[in-house]
Amino acid sequence: MTKKFDLSSQPAASALQTLIPSKVVLPGDERYDAARRVWNRAADHHPAMITYCETTQDVQAALYAARDRGLPISVRGAGYDGEGRSVRDKGLVVDVSRMNQVEVSGGIATVAGGATAGAVISAAAASDHLAVTGWMGVIGMAGLTLSGGYGPLIASHGLALDSLVGAELILADGEHVIADPQENPDLLWALRGGGGNFGVVTAMKFRLHPNRAVLAGMILFPWSDAARVLRDYAEIAASAGDDLTVLAGMFCLPDGSKTLFLAPAWTGDAALGESLMASLQSLGTPFHVHIDTVSYQDLIRSFDHRVVDGRGYAVKNRWLPEMTQGAISAIIEASDSLSSPFTTIILHHFRGAATRVPDADTAFGLRREHFLVEIIAAWDPAAGDNGSRHRSWARNLSTALAPFALPGGYPSLLGLDDIEQIGQAYGASLQRLQAVKRRFDHRGLFSAAHLPT
Repeated sequence: MTKKFDLSSQPAASALQTLIPSKVVLPGDERYDAARRVWNRAADHHPAMITYCETTQDVQAALYAARDRGLPISVRGAGYDGEGRSVRDKGLVVDVSRMNQVEVSGGIATVAGGATAGAVISAAAASDHLAVTGWMGVIGMAGLTLSGGYGPLIASHGLALDSLVGAELILADGEHVIADPQENPDLLWALRGGGGNFGVVTAMKFRLHPNRAVLAGMILFPWSDAARVLRDYAEIAASAGDDLTVLAGMFCLPDGSKTLFLAPAWTGDAALGESLMASLQSLGTPFHVHIDTVSYQDLIRSFDHRVVDGRGYAVKNRWLPEMTQGAISAIIEASDSLSSPFTTIILHHFRGAATRVPDADTAFGLRREHFLVEIIAAWDPAAGDNGSRHRSWARNLSTALAPFALPGGYPSLLGLDDIEQIGQAYGASLQRLQAVKRRFDHRGLFSAAHLPT
């Protein structure tokens, strides 16, 4: 039976400090600035209070306090949302980062709400399994799954959310609920791509997959090869079957020069994989090639250093149905006028198994083959840079890509000003999502993630 708390006669902060002492951080507390920080320093939010939850009872106490006083709620795991939505301005932050246990049994990983993708990968590997994740291990597993989860296994196993088979949540009224195919199946459907709009996810269950070594690495081309490589690399991936995923994009080298990169990951036959790697290299004149057989765990670790905590970030995204000449030209033109050497553009190819999941099976808004273009403008705020020119650069590239793009975009990478894209991000799932939202959070206390009403 759900425990009830009578907090009506006390301010929320004092009531919570009584119920869960030492776990509540308020403005003025010496811990406050560190507690409210996220990786993106441009997200400078000031919540009313932050509660570090270690148990479901802690979460219930926090939600009762917020509900009774009408405080908006946000949920923080690893804190890598680009907009900083996990730290709600003037609201209550339910921080579940200390709830980070991962247990594996019978090919199923039970993952606490604050666990990182890296922790899930490690636990899966210890039992000789693969977990479907994004490209980086430092990201929270719940956050990346609730929105989608593009990663190295997308062609062979789909999005991270496609391996989600169940979850436990605490709703705004403190009720503990199960979401699986037997109990609250509509809620499970909504969690698989609908964002963190329904409650605090305290645990998730993921189907794991047989372990495989990965032939993977990095191929760097001079920027002068960008047009040709971007035009042709997807054809190789499309003809290779589901064992190949290729991440592509642009970043700057230490000397400030731009490079076009391909980061292939192959989980099939070794000889065929070597041939495919050679074909990718032949698309241009690479000046750096490092391809090796590695564990999935080591592959993901190799990308973690690219997430630099403490910079300012402005993030936009577009869904492209194909890599057209117009889109390529827009990317090249924007890259020739970068606002910062820290800026990157990343292209995820959504294909293979991810496209064969029926539209109605999950809330994810786009199941056709496409390219997700991440536009990530980054800068050093310590230098007194307020970020305005970087935001303009990211916005301009997004606008330039719009004529070649599909409606909507990846919800977790959309900002509050991306109004048109937000309205289209969930496609045909929107009305059903809104109905689930009204059922499980009719007061709208969970409103940090984008979901049009």
